[in-house]
Order: sequence, then structure tokens, then C-alpha cells
Amino acid sequence: MLFSLFRSRVLSISKPSLLPYFPLSHFHSQSTPLNVDDAVSSFNRMLRMRPTPPIIEFNQILTSLVKIDKNNFSTVISLFRQMEFQRIHPSIVTLSILINCYSHLRQMKFAFSLFGKILKMGCHPDVIIFNTLIKGLCLNNDVKEALHFHDKLVAQGFQLSKVSYGTLINGLCKVGQTQAALQLLRRIERQLLFRPDVVMYSIIIDNLCKDKHVNDAFDLYSEMIRKRISPDVFTYTSLIHGFCIVGQLKEVFVLLNEMVLKNINPDVYTFNTLVDALFKEGKVKEAKCLIAVMMKEGVEPNIVTYSVLMDGYCLVNEVNKAKDIFNSMMQRGMTPDIQSYTIMINGLCKMKMLDEAVSLFEEMHSTNMTLDVITYSSLINGLCKSGRLISAWKLFDEMLDRGQPPDVITYNSLLDALCKSHQTDKAIALLSKMKDQGIQADIFTYNILIDGLCKDGRLDDAQKIFRDLLIKSYNVDVVTYNVMINGLCKESLLDEALTLLSKMEAKGCIPDAITYEIIIRALFGKGVNDKAEKLLREMIARGLL
Repeated sequence: MLFSLFRSRVLSISKPSLLPYFPLSHFHSQSTPLNVDDAVSSFNRMLRMRPTPPIIEFNQILTSLVKIDKNNFSTVISLFRQMEFQRIHPSIVTLSILINCYSHLRQMKFAFSLFGKILKMGCHPDVIIFNTLIKGLCLNNDVKEALHFHDKLVAQGFQLSKVSYGTLINGLCKVGQTQAALQLLRRIERQLLFRPDVVMYSIIIDNLCKDKHVNDAFDLYSEMIRKRISPDVFTYTSLIHGFCIVGQLKEVFVLLNEMVLKNINPDVYTFNTLVDALFKEGKVKEAKCLIAVMMKEGVEPNIVTYSVLMDGYCLVNEVNKAKDIFNSMMQRGMTPDIQSYTIMINGLCKMKMLDEAVSLFEEMHSTNMTLDVITYSSLINGLCKSGRLISAWKLFDEMLDRGQPPDVITYNSLLDALCKSHQTDKAIALLSKMKDQGIQADIFTYNILIDGLCKDGRLDDAQKIFRDLLIKSYNVDVVTYNVMINGLCKESLLDEALTLLSKMEAKGCIPDAITYEIIIRALFGKGVNDKAEKLLREMIARGLL
């Protein structure tokens, strides 16, 4: 276990008060190097000096490297090894710096090994070291280990800070354990460790909203107000995002008014969330007005703002306006990211502007941008829907060659194109390949294949797949039943179609208007008017007509 490196040492220390104590703030850099090269040169020069400068000067250089660029963790570790080679003994500050580096690099065994070394030196680690280790474990998704470490420290009488608990709460939320995070918050309150702050509450509220538990999030927000813990812009933005997800825009604008009354200025993320929600509700005029308010308030749009606008215009089929936004973004010196390109490619494909979509895709290639599965799938889907299956297959092969594994959406696009072009044998082979690669087919996959088989006159094969789904208790939806009923009706197997309609309800799948229309049309077509009229009355009684 990870903690075996230092557990015995922790047990031998009962919160010493007379041992040397060196917090990270022990030193300060009076001559911080301006760049990495300066820092490394200074460090190497100090290594050659005789006598060797005090350890605090080496610590200043190592700290400055981390401050210059957060990507210098490996460089700091390399320099430390040179110190060891020169037999320069580290201080607790040096080891603290190294623990921070290893934690950010997610090499926690080395971080805890250094922690054990601090204990062997007879030093009393400070709360910053504890926080660094807890954060490192959480970054590594070892939240269970972080909680275990917390319990060991508390059992030995060590005091942890708000930062420690905030990190644990954040870690729990990030791995989807929002309820466990809430329980930890309650434990803090129950044990009177300290007063929970807005950050702790907001992290939990944010995750409850992302999980669509918006009412629970609002209850927690109300609790904050009762306890006189003032919500901040992050709290409000999280709640606004939550209510936008569930389509409760009335509550969104109530919260926005509360922000204004409390002199809490919405930030760019708040505005982005609201604009996105308005576009998704088809409220284009309101979204434009909100952008105008944002600009008037002096809130600078970021790349997400532009992406939200482009996506919004694409949603309402105004792809030319999305193109204008895309071009204006580049004119303002803002480099489009992969999401911006993907939104435009998807929008162009939707409007069957394939040549422009392909041109943008090639532009991404020319900038050496790393393309993801969503970008590939968007263009593959557009090519498939436009009947350009050969080009779609070439792009699919390119994905594989570049080590970008396709997902179920990619496969579904190709399966749909194969079925529509009556190549059902190839579709079945592709489904097998998909399964061999460990990609789980979803209900859309099976709906595409069953429909394709039915339209290709292979009803027996379609029924076999359908029965197999039922036997395996697959979550068959109304679309699957409709496809199967339509296949039976096309083969004039009306009694079987009516039987399947009955079984459908028995399985808890409620028929929709399409289900009834398929069967009623088939019955009238064969002159079975009495049964057709009976179903028509049933359809009216259910409010489907």
C-alpha cells in the first residue's frame, strides 16, 4: 500500500511541537530568474561554487522554475538529482518543492517516499505538504487513498485546513461521488472543524447541477443564504447552468436578477451559459440581446462565446451567420480551437455544404491540429448522408491510421449509409468488427440494422436480431418496435404486427403516433377496415391524433 512508506514513522510522531518547522513560505526569492535558461544557468553556476552556497539559494532557483512555468516540474526533479550527486543535503523546503513536482506529475510513490524522508529527518511537515499530497492523490483519481491519508493524519492529531477539505470535496465531485462530498461537508459542520466556505458549497452545487439534480442544488444554495454564506459568481453560474440544462429559463432569469441586486457581475462564463440556453430554446433574438448586454457591460467574449454563437446559428440553420462569426474571430486575432472547427464542420455538413466542410477539415490538418473523434465523426456523418461513402471510408481509414479510435457514433453513420445503399452484408460485417474492437453497440445501431434488413427484404434476419435483443433484456425503445412493425406490415404480416403491438405494451413500451399510423395505413391498404378503425379510435382516445 502507498502509505507503507511512511505509516510506521507517522505512528512514532505524536504531533511534535519542538521539532524543527519550516513552512514553504520560509524562503523568498530576491533575484528570481526571468526565464528557464537563466534559472538553469544560475543553478549550474552555484553547483560549481566552492564553498557551496546555502541550500536556501538552491531552493529559490527551484521555486522560481515552477513559478516561471508550471511545465518545469521534470526540470526541477532533474536539477535536484544533480544536487544529490554533488552530496548537497536537501532541507524540508527542498523536499516540499519536490513533493509538489511529483504530485503534479502524478508520480505519487515518489512524492510519498519524500514525505517519508521528511519524517525520518525528524521534521514536522506543515499543512501545505499535506495539501500537496492530498491534491496529488486527487489529481491521480485516488480519492479513496486521499481520504485514507486524511483519516491517518487526523488520527495522529495533525490539523488540516479549509484547503485540505476543499481539495477532498473537489476530488470526490470530480469522480462522480457528489453525495460523498456532501457527507464530508456535513462532517465538517458536525465536528465544528471550521465554518464551510462558499468554495465548498459551490463545488457541490456545481456537480449537483451537472448531474441534473437542480432542486437539490438550489436547496443547498438556500442553505448557504440562511447561514449567511454569500454565494459568488461561480455559485450563480453553476445554478444558472443547471436550470438551463433542465430548460427552466424562468428560474434562470430570477437568479440573474438576484446577482444584479447583490452587485455580483456575471462573468463571461455566465453569459456563455445563458446565450447557449437561449439558442437551444430557439430564442435567437433574446440571445443576440444578451450578447449586446455582455459587450455593454465590458465583458470580453472568449473563444467559448464565439463557439456558442456559431453552434447557436447552426442549430437554427443560419450557417452563413455562423461562418461570419468564425471569420470575425480570426480577424480579432483569436485562433479557433478544435471545438470551433468541429461546430462549423458539423453545421456545414447539416446544410449539405460538404466541400466547405472538407476544406475546413483540411485547414485543420495544415495547422497540425490534433483531430478528435468528434471532428472525424461529424465529417464522416456528413459524407455518408450526402452519399459520398467512398470518401467517408477513406476518412474512417485515416482515423485508424492516426491512432484515433472511432466511437459508436462513427460506426452508426457508416452502418446507416451501408443499409441505405442496400449493403446489409457489409453492415453486419462492420457490426462484428465494431464488437471485436470492444465498442458497445447502442440502440441506434440496432435500429439502423433492423430497418436496413427489413427494407432489404431480409425480415427473418431482422426478426432474429430483434428477438435476441428481447432475450438479452436490451433496452428496446419505441423506434425499434416501429421499425419491426413496419417491416412486418410491408410483408403483409398484419396479424404478427398486431401481436407485436400488444407485446410492446406488455413490455412497458408505449406506442406513439407513428406506431399506430404504420399499422392503420397497412390495415386500410388491405381492406381490413374494422381493425383499422378500432385502432384509430384507440389512437384518438390516447390523444395521439
